[in-house]
Amino acid sequence: MLRLERVNGKNVWELLKLNVSDEQKSFVAANDTSIIEAYTAITGNGYAFPFGIYDGEIPVGFLMIGFDIDDYWEDAPEIAKGNYNLWRLMIDKKYQGKGYGKEAVKLALDYIRTKPCGEAEFCWLSYEPENKVAADLYRSFGFEETGEMDGEELIAVLKL
Repeated sequence: MLRLERVNGKNVWELLKLNVSDEQKSFVAANDTSIIEAYTAITGNGYAFPFGIYDGEIPVGFLMIGFDIDDYWEDAPEIAKGNYNLWRLMIDKKYQGKGYGKEAVKLALDYIRTKPCGEAEFCWLSYEPENKVAADLYRSFGFEETGEMDGEELIAVLKL
């Protein structure tokens, strides 16, 4: 059974060993970058929730949820303000194609619906326009592209 476990001093090292395939590296930041971004968001009065994705005791991926904006995010899209964000999702190359991504998105949305930072109208995310696998996955949950961009990435939103 798939589960999320917050990144902590015991599991961080095994999560740092997870990687996507070389062809996918332009689609998602490495886990070390994500964990650094979580730390800087938190120290900048923001919210970040980094999780390992586990099948039993086996780490198979990483995801991160954010809320609102932090003091240093100067070019944040308007949708970021007061809303949740599925900030990162990666499944290790050895575990792809087994349905882990879909189940991880479900777990992330379940977590967001507990309102850890309070009420919000939307969950949003962004992805590279050429990442058709991600687009299809997120559409299957009801995320809709807005036509807006976060840097070079398309923004999609889900009404909570």
